[in-house]
Parts: sequence; C-alpha cells; structure tokens
Amino acid sequence: MLHFGPAGLPARLPDGKDYRHAIPLLRELGLDAIEVEFVHGARMNPNVAREVGAAARDSGIAITVHAPYYINLNAREPDKRERSVNHILASARLGKLLGAKSVTFHAAFFLGMPREQVHQTVISELGRIAETLIAEDNPVLISPELTGKPVQWGSLEEILGAARAVPQVWFCVDFAHLHARTGGGWNSYEDFSTLLRQVSRELGSEALRAMHMHVAGIEFTSKGEKKHLNLEKSDFRYVDLLRALRDYAVEGSLICESPNLEEDAMLLAREFREPGKEAGK
Repeated sequence: MLHFGPAGLPARLPDGKDYRHAIPLLRELGLDAIEVEFVHGARMNPNVAREVGAAARDSGIAITVHAPYYINLNAREPDKRERSVNHILASARLGKLLGAKSVTFHAAFFLGMPREQVHQTVISELGRIAETLIAEDNPVLISPELTGKPVQWGSLEEILGAARAVPQVWFCVDFAHLHARTGGGWNSYEDFSTLLRQVSRELGSEALRAMHMHVAGIEFTSKGEKKHLNLEKSDFRYVDLLRALRDYAVEGSLICESPNLEEDAMLLAREFREPGKEAGK
C-alpha cells in the first residue's frame, strides 16, 4: 500500500494542538501518513511519542521522521560530526517510540573535498549509527535523503550506494530535489520509471515495496534547490510520477513538502486513487 501525508502538522490544525491531534484529522482528510518533523531538534516527550504511535497504529497512519537540519556527517570539526550523529540517534530513538519505519536527513556537505573521500566518510559514520541502533534493538531505518543541491552529498547513486553498503541504512527519494539538482531534469514518466527500475536493480524488487519518498513543487537555480512551491504553481509533473508509482506497484510513504502541506497531499492521494479525476500537468 502507498500512504500519503504531509511533512509536519497539517496547516488546518488549531494552534496549540500537536501530533496526537493530527492523527484523527488525517483520517478525516483521507490521508494515511505523516512525517514527524524534528528539524529544529529531536525534542518530544517520550510519553507523547508513545501516545502518537499508539494512535497512529490504531488509525492505520504510517509515520516517518525527519531529523534536524543541523547535520553534516562530513564536518571538519569532530564535535560537529559527533553532534550530527547524536541528532540522528535521538531522532531514531523517538522514531521507535512513534512506531516510525524510517528517519531521514540531509547527510553531508562536500566542503570542497573529493567526492569519493566524502562518500567513504559518510558511509563510515552511517555504519557507526547503525551499529548503535542494532545494539539497542532499534529497528528504525536510517534513510539519507536525496538532496537538492550538488554541493550536498546525496545524489541518487550515493544514497542507493549507502543502502547497499550498510545494514539498517535505507534511503529517501525526494523527487523535487532530484528535479532541482539536475537543473530541471528527471521530470517525466520515463524518468520516474528509470529511477524505479534503478532502485529495483540495485536493491532488489522488494525495495519498491518499502519506499520513503518526498515530493513538492520546487523552484531552482543553476545551483539547485531554491524553495518549495505548491504543486500546481510549479513545473513538476506529479501526475506522471503517480502513474509510474502505480505501474511499478510502489508501496511505502509519499510525504508532501509543499507549502500548503495537506492540500497537496490530498491532491496526490486523490489523483493516485482515481487517475484523471484531478487536473494535472
């Protein structure tokens, strides 16, 4: 099954309400996923996390997690690198309480260093994180995200390579980021199909049944991602993407990061479930 939902709390949720209140709202909206955003720090009362997880399980809501933005596994300073590792571990520990399948994050910057050197550094740090989680009996998958700028580690090849190399490391495909980092490429049914075939070829066909994915409209420059847009205000061909996901029987979570959050998540869910009913590109 492919689950649809927003990245963070739905915009229509009243002020003062939290993820416990978001779960029933998602069901009302016809959505069945949410990404818990720890982008400014992995802070949530453990008891609240357990409550959210229980409510999500009872409601059939799939949870993923986004770790803090302040991560660079290739930082030159050892203390910054260690803090990055700890941000990911803290997010995964809360993720376990939430019942999350996967925690994603922007893994590293190149900082002018050789690409292969940085890749090996990231693989090493991911290995450290995975070893810790395995020792803690924490099953949450560590899923580096496909990033939106070429100065960031996180190409499609790099994230799939990490998933091949390290146990308990998975990947998060951000289709908007791929579109942006390639200057407007990867934006047709054929492109999306090629990507899904590559995932299947490198990680096995079962990988398509456990995908962690992001999508949004996006504005970009020659340097890559600039900002997210609502889908219908962008050139991103989301109808083509959904057709490819249907044709390749993709399962997992498709998380919407558009500024209007649940509105575009609902648009995606309706178009996926009833092709052609929504206006699209």
